[in-house]
Amino acid sequence: MGFLRERMGKILAFFIGFALLAFIVSEVVRSGGSFFRDDSNELAVVNGEKVPYDKFNEKLEQNSAQFKQQGQSMSPQIASYLQETTWSQYLSQLLIGKEIEKLGLTVGDDEMNVMIGDNNPDPQIARQFANQQTGQFDRSRYDQFKAYLQSGKADPTQKKAWSDFVIDLIEAKKATKYMTLVTNGLYVNSLEATDDYEAKNKLVNFKYVSLDYASIPDAKVTLTDGDYSAYYDAHKASFKTPQELRNFEYVSFNAAPSKEDSAAVKQQAEKLANEFKTSANDSLFVQINAETKTPLTYQRKGSLDPKLDTTMFSAAKGFVYGPYLENGSYKVAKLVDSKTTFDSVKTRHILIDLASAGGDDKAKAKADSIKKLIQGGKSFADLATTFSADKGSAVKGGEIPSFDANGVMGGGQGALVPEYYNAAFKANKGDLIVVKSQFGYHVIQVEDQKGSVKLVKVGVVDKPLTASSKTQTVAYSKAQTFLASLTSDNFDAEAKKEGLKPRTAEDVTAIASGLPGLDNARDVVRWAYKAEKGDITDKVFTIGDQYIIPRLTEIKPKGTLSLDAVKKQIEPMVRSEVKAKQLKAKFESALSGGASIDQVAQKVGSKVVPVENVVFANPIIPGQSAEYKVIGSIFGSAVNKVSKPVDGTQGVYVFVVNGFTNPPALTNAVKQKEQINQVLLQRSQGQVLDALKDNAIVKDNRAKFF
Repeated sequence: MGFLRERMGKILAFFIGFALLAFIVSEVVRSGGSFFRDDSNELAVVNGEKVPYDKFNEKLEQNSAQFKQQGQSMSPQIASYLQETTWSQYLSQLLIGKEIEKLGLTVGDDEMNVMIGDNNPDPQIARQFANQQTGQFDRSRYDQFKAYLQSGKADPTQKKAWSDFVIDLIEAKKATKYMTLVTNGLYVNSLEATDDYEAKNKLVNFKYVSLDYASIPDAKVTLTDGDYSAYYDAHKASFKTPQELRNFEYVSFNAAPSKEDSAAVKQQAEKLANEFKTSANDSLFVQINAETKTPLTYQRKGSLDPKLDTTMFSAAKGFVYGPYLENGSYKVAKLVDSKTTFDSVKTRHILIDLASAGGDDKAKAKADSIKKLIQGGKSFADLATTFSADKGSAVKGGEIPSFDANGVMGGGQGALVPEYYNAAFKANKGDLIVVKSQFGYHVIQVEDQKGSVKLVKVGVVDKPLTASSKTQTVAYSKAQTFLASLTSDNFDAEAKKEGLKPRTAEDVTAIASGLPGLDNARDVVRWAYKAEKGDITDKVFTIGDQYIIPRLTEIKPKGTLSLDAVKKQIEPMVRSEVKAKQLKAKFESALSGGASIDQVAQKVGSKVVPVENVVFANPIIPGQSAEYKVIGSIFGSAVNKVSKPVDGTQGVYVFVVNGFTNPPALTNAVKQKEQINQVLLQRSQGQVLDALKDNAIVKDNRAKFF
């Protein structure tokens, strides 16, 4: 007993430890991960190399930030598109990088100096430092930026961004070298040039008789397993898929706003309209009551919503329009103010850059000093040439094109910053003013003010038309009741009983976000990739104003799809092939005994159609679709010989060639070779990337992260 008591603690510890280890192992096996390997950051594995999520996400955030800077909204569809595009770029760079590494391609110091040098920098740098007015590379701006980076005042974030940009330039240069090696291996010989020339210029005249597949009703065609297998075996290569795909069907219960909901929101908008009429502070009223907070600014005719554009410019101050329904919201608009101002203003300026001046205070002092010099009689044009950081206008004495009240310059030359054009419109003709903008301090002289234009300031309060809790509850209850009635095999029957028509989502990828009719279906897609074929969801999904209940109908694994997986997809083509056999038999019977094309047409109950001047490179029969196989057969046929039946895209054809018109002999193939080679060059980069991706072994785990 003493022995057991002494060792009982160790025995219990052993069994508890064993049980814990067993639990951990079972969890690891169940989840498919590894306890001893940290794969929580593993976005993908490409040819054995791990792709970290955080490294990829850094690129994705950069691309997303660039998109947002363009003033675009980030919808789920856009987010999905950016993620897919970034992945494609990342994968391409990774695969090309490995090829570059194998070949030992590098970018030397001399090349690098040329790429980021002052005289002829890389096009990306030239675009970034282009003059706003001329669009040409502004060397002075680039020099100022580099001096700023080398100074002790440079923002570390900007320095890192520039460093990353230079690294990307180097990698892009290496990729260009790699592609150049590939394209330098492309060669077009004289025979290819001659064939291409004849395909585009050799003419054929022919007659044909056709029997359309539509002439046989689908109901009279019985498709056998052998028919499907024959088509599948002949086209097996076209059924390869680079990634797993899934199909599911779903029913939806509509929770969109009802008529009662619309009436309730409209009533709220009507109340706001009455309050808006007596509002003493319209700007504050808009900020408090509007769903979309829009600053009140003066606008010219043509810039308002169409309904407002036709009423506000002839209305009196304080006029209230609405409520009116637009883009899913009830809106009320009020004419806050109106004024007449100049149609355009002509100015010239001298820009003092903060970095080159040594900071804000020094730049301001320099601008004020230049203003005094001009007021004292010094030449504006001479001072602009000497001191202005805007070299594009400096060479013109500081002159810039005339602009309207929104800062838009004439001739489509872009727009000015608000600080500049607002100050110029407030000033009087001949005034000399100093204004600060994001580019520095501007010494502006107002040279002329022309025309007259009416501007209006309109405040808009919007109330979105949303479903009430009652409407949502009713729709959700119906969805829950339907879900509770489902078993493994009654989905379609229950849907029919409820008068619901299931919709299908086919070939859905693991990272898809939007589906036909469903803007943000990411949760449904995640469910589909965890489910097994035939599974029905155990919960109702909420997507916008719809309640969704899906059932997984098909799993298509990566690789060559099975016949069962594509059977529904190929059914129309298989049916056409079976019809083609019947129509060919009809033609062959008509052709027996050496019949002419006219006799064949009479026997099959069709007519002879003459066609002239068709070229091989454009295989379209007038009145029909493109018929590659038929036109190819025509150009390979003898003259005045009735052909055997040829099955095409729309039906079965029998034809006779009347004659060919050969083009003049190609005496100089140089131009033809250049044209073909240009097409090859345009295709080569995409084809190289496709080949690298096809040969790569990629384990894509993105669905776990997005």
